[in-house]
Amino acid sequence: MKTEWEKMVGGEPFQSNDPDLVARREQCRQLLNRLNSRVDGAFEPERYALIAELLQIDVRHDIVIQTPFHCDYGTRIRCGKNFYVNFDCVILDGGGVTFGDNVMIAPKVQIYTAFHPFDPIIRAVYTEGVKPVQVGNDVWIGGGSILLPGVTIGDNTIIGAGSVVTRDIPANVVAAGNPCRIIRHLDPAEYGKNPFTF
Repeated sequence: MKTEWEKMVGGEPFQSNDPDLVARREQCRQLLNRLNSRVDGAFEPERYALIAELLQIDVRHDIVIQTPFHCDYGTRIRCGKNFYVNFDCVILDGGGVTFGDNVMIAPKVQIYTAFHPFDPIIRAVYTEGVKPVQVGNDVWIGGGSILLPGVTIGDNTIIGAGSVVTRDIPANVVAAGNPCRIIRHLDPAEYGKNPFTF
């Protein structure tokens, strides 16, 4: 018989009040309390060590997470090289969140993998579902944006501030709004020529 953790990781409905899941979230919360209470700079060795413990990875100096930062488990977040998270980010990572290389996340971004049943009787007994979120390489997610469960954002894409991403966004575009939609296409042939405009 599968554990609730195994169900969650496998994308099946699970009971979020399962004692093992509660204990894992509490362990994450304790690490976050230690990380978020630090008053040193974002580039101190002790901070890198806490981030590595939270994500259960080897210590890496190319991951910068400004605090406060909030997540459910931490262990379900995977990031590529050169990963930057600005202040007050929330990642509900039960379904798994994968970031490519050179991803920049602006302040107050929220990324959700968890969702709840429409049926109020089932919802009332702590049944949840999750869908993974995937963010490609060289993506910039603007301040206050929300990424909903199951979305994928393609390489080199910019998500405008305040967007609500409800469906997949392709590579090489600027997308914004609620719901988030493509505003313009970017020309990869122009990359590297002008730092601010195309």
